[in-house]
Amino acid sequence: MQTATIQFDHFNALADKEAGERIRAAKAALGKKAVLLCHHYQRADVYEHADLTGDSLKLSRLAGEAEAENIIFCGVHFMAEVADILSRPEQISILPDLAAGCSMADMANLAKVERCWRELSALMNPDEKITPVTYINSAADLKAFCGTHGGIVCTSSNAPKILEWSFNQREKVLFFPDQHLGRWSGYKMNIPLDEMVIWNPDLEQGGLTREQISKAKIILWHGFCSVHQMFQPRDIIKFRNQYPDGIVISHPECGFEVCKQSDYIGSTEYILKTVKEGPPNTRWLVGTELNLVERLAREVKAEGKIVQFMASTVCMCSTMQRIDPQHLAWTLENLVAGKTVNQIKVPEHEAVPAKTALERMLAVS
Repeated sequence: MQTATIQFDHFNALADKEAGERIRAAKAALGKKAVLLCHHYQRADVYEHADLTGDSLKLSRLAGEAEAENIIFCGVHFMAEVADILSRPEQISILPDLAAGCSMADMANLAKVERCWRELSALMNPDEKITPVTYINSAADLKAFCGTHGGIVCTSSNAPKILEWSFNQREKVLFFPDQHLGRWSGYKMNIPLDEMVIWNPDLEQGGLTREQISKAKIILWHGFCSVHQMFQPRDIIKFRNQYPDGIVISHPECGFEVCKQSDYIGSTEYILKTVKEGPPNTRWLVGTELNLVERLAREVKAEGKIVQFMASTVCMCSTMQRIDPQHLAWTLENLVAGKTVNQIKVPEHEAVPAKTALERMLAVS
């Protein structure tokens, strides 16, 4: 007799502690059949159960190397899609809560990007070509779009290197969905700010003139991270006034002026490595997601390092917070019972070109 899928209603009322105990029991029962991948922004009571942790680039690699038949991704939807694309056909990618999305990724959809592509093709000079580059924080169909049109994927770790590759292919770059990562990466390549223009998909011709498009090296999508846009230059000024010897480190999804006023800029992996390897008894102001900052502060406290969150208001990745102990326990216990819930399966017509774009990225990286 076939076992019925366990409904989530049975888990919704669980206390976090009890859910944690059931997660540990289910993981023990599954053994090597399942691997838990956790992004650094994940909440602490889920992160503690991770088998593997990392930022988007690291987790992209780990997803492709995983040996377990079930990859449980404690992150957001696009991350589980990447795991499905890069894993073997017999492996299953699972997202404990399908509502765990990414507001930045939602700012660029395929219909709008395709329209932008057509309009740019009509507005550019006949001899000019453009390389589409999508940040990994995007849906699988946009990665597929890039794969089909000679483009590539990037992460916050490798964006400048990916841009260098892109300019070796064609004269211009269409960069989506995060304008801030694209602008900072271009700036680090000495591209003038007036040669990086914003394409607003809700305006005719993106709100740009033919002359602006002709002059531009990078056309930036009008998108951003709702967490990183909270950080402001005034937060850094206040910190430096209080602690002249303090060190500021930020994620490149932050606004341009925040990046410019920071001492270090880099991905979550870079931030962790830089602070952990920094001198003892130093004070750091960190401009990235709250869960990562609080975890880092605890880890380096014994060395006399003080790690402060940059914003004066609490801001965390609210969509990633949807992956909670209750959803994770539910997912794992269903696997123990031989049932798969919330499988993420990218259609083959998207997975094949998306994999091409991701493999280009991994080769360049």
